[in-house]
Amino acid sequence: METAYFASGCFWGTEYHLMKAPGVIATAVGFMGGHLDHPSYKEVCTKTTGHLETVEVHFDTRLTSYESLVKLFFETHDFSQTDGQGPDIGPQYRSFIFYKNPEQKEMADRYIALLREKGYQVATALQPAGRFWKAEDYHQQYYEHKGSTPYCHTYRKIF
Repeated sequence: METAYFASGCFWGTEYHLMKAPGVIATAVGFMGGHLDHPSYKEVCTKTTGHLETVEVHFDTRLTSYESLVKLFFETHDFSQTDGQGPDIGPQYRSFIFYKNPEQKEMADRYIALLREKGYQVATALQPAGRFWKAEDYHQQYYEHKGSTPYCHTYRKIF
């Protein structure tokens, strides 16, 4: 079992795609990267906490790889957009990969370089993973419980 952390706009849409990936055992939505302990959704929405809406992904390395999740991350959001994602504007919606170890950082760097070689502008930033603060229960698996699909995240094959 390994853990990964991805931020790509609204965490509901990010989680929707990642939780359906083969080999993903569990996901949770929450916050990472800021300075406030135990942030609430309402506090993060003030744009003053430094936190990003983030998805925590637990996956079985016998069934999938970190590389596969990085590809899916890039294929399900607009990684060229700065300060938001689609209609969601603000620093809490930026494109970020929080890496847990040098191998994860190297893989993320490799795919950012590959995208740039393909001519894409990449706004995705990398940062070491810090403390993950789980969001309130009503945010977890939001689209699964709602029975609908995200409006701000769609899949497009790139790799």
